[in-house]
Amino acid sequence: MKNKDELILYDSRQRYRDLPIVALVGRPNTGKSTLFNRLLRRRRAITDSTPGVTRDPIEEDAFLMGKPLRLIDTGGFKLEKENHGLDNLVTERTLEIIEDADLIVLLLEAGEFTAEDEEIISLLRPKWSKLIAAVNKTEGGRREAEAWNALQYGFEKLLFISAEHGDNIEKLEAVIVSRLDFSALEPCDPEKNFISLALLGKPNTGKSTLSNRLTVSAASIVSSVPGTTRDVVEGVFHYKNTNFHVLDTAGIRRKSKVKENIEYYSVNRAIKTLDKADIVFLIIDAQEGLTEQDKKIAALACAKGRGVILTLNKWDTMPRVNNTLDKNTLTAVKDKIYFFFGQMEFAPVVPVSALDGKGVEELLDTAIRMYNQLCRRIETAELNQALSGWLEKNPPPSGPKTHFKIKYAVQVSINPVKFVFFVNRPEAVGKAYHTYLCNTIRKSLGYSLIPIEVEIRPSRGEPSQLRHSVGYTRGERKN
Repeated sequence: MKNKDELILYDSRQRYRDLPIVALVGRPNTGKSTLFNRLLRRRRAITDSTPGVTRDPIEEDAFLMGKPLRLIDTGGFKLEKENHGLDNLVTERTLEIIEDADLIVLLLEAGEFTAEDEEIISLLRPKWSKLIAAVNKTEGGRREAEAWNALQYGFEKLLFISAEHGDNIEKLEAVIVSRLDFSALEPCDPEKNFISLALLGKPNTGKSTLSNRLTVSAASIVSSVPGTTRDVVEGVFHYKNTNFHVLDTAGIRRKSKVKENIEYYSVNRAIKTLDKADIVFLIIDAQEGLTEQDKKIAALACAKGRGVILTLNKWDTMPRVNNTLDKNTLTAVKDKIYFFFGQMEFAPVVPVSALDGKGVEELLDTAIRMYNQLCRRIETAELNQALSGWLEKNPPPSGPKTHFKIKYAVQVSINPVKFVFFVNRPEAVGKAYHTYLCNTIRKSLGYSLIPIEVEIRPSRGEPSQLRHSVGYTRGERKN
């Protein structure tokens, strides 16, 4: 759990520090994730009728009645543990969050109350002063008479809600806001950027271990059970005067191996983090090496223009001679990766051990350099001056069907980085020359670590006119 003074609300209007924390707790399948999504006003947590879908606590920032706060969806509290080790970890994390929360919303289900309900109520008695009891699934007054039986546990007040249908949600929001202290909220400097990192890879490669290492927390549950992480777990940290936002994701397996709905949604959420990320740490098991699935993940990231760092985790487990790792081992591993995945020769390879922290500083230093390249803009005059040299060094083909003239070029966006070349005969520009332009831009203009997009368009007007016609800053993304 991160300290409250490290909690930051990401909002297009304003960012805040020291957000009050509201935790949603209860036994499995009472509708905590549905309520979480309802309060956020978007589908953030995975919801399913299967009990125990939520494992990692899911933290998000919300505005309730115009007030900013940190909302946490916790794993369901179980007495009978099917997967003893993993279920214990889920329960431990829930209890830790209860300790740190400013306000606890206990979600019960209308009907017969269970031993699990009674156990968690007993655990919450020392926190009674910061507790709100809500009985879910009472849409349209359904089972309300039975819901009143919850008063036997000593609650001063009960709220009857329907997370799925929205009944009395505004009343719940009003009660939450009235019970919180917002006096310590501190606005962040709107000019400070956050580098957003998505941790992607196959199951059990150490993504959650690395996430916890970076955020100096236990936000992500770490277990040897493949597929422990189901939803996206977010965190923040600060390194070398730079703010980072981390997205720990579920392991991505081949589509043919995904059988359950829950895993299907987990994988989709993981892939969608590419829309929020600046840089992807593609976590690869160092002993297993690069796989076909890793290639597919990297290709998805590059197609969206995201920076990719091939992160060789568990480097501490690589074979050693006399307790020393051969200096040539990394060179050999890199050569093998680039041989089988030549399209990613620009992507840096960084060995790390998420378990003991070795290599993590180099990983973050590389991420900072990569982010600077993602945000690098080349002025049109400088770009076209460089283009003249490239054309002189390697002019377009001279054949009657293959000849073309490049009139000028502009950079139309950063993060992702995109260039447009205006040509008199776009259809004549072959793949080889297109690749030449991409590689030359990367080497000559300071984009050695990132993917870039080069688009060929029919020429119109001069560069000064182009700024108006294509939108010179179109495609830029704010963090």
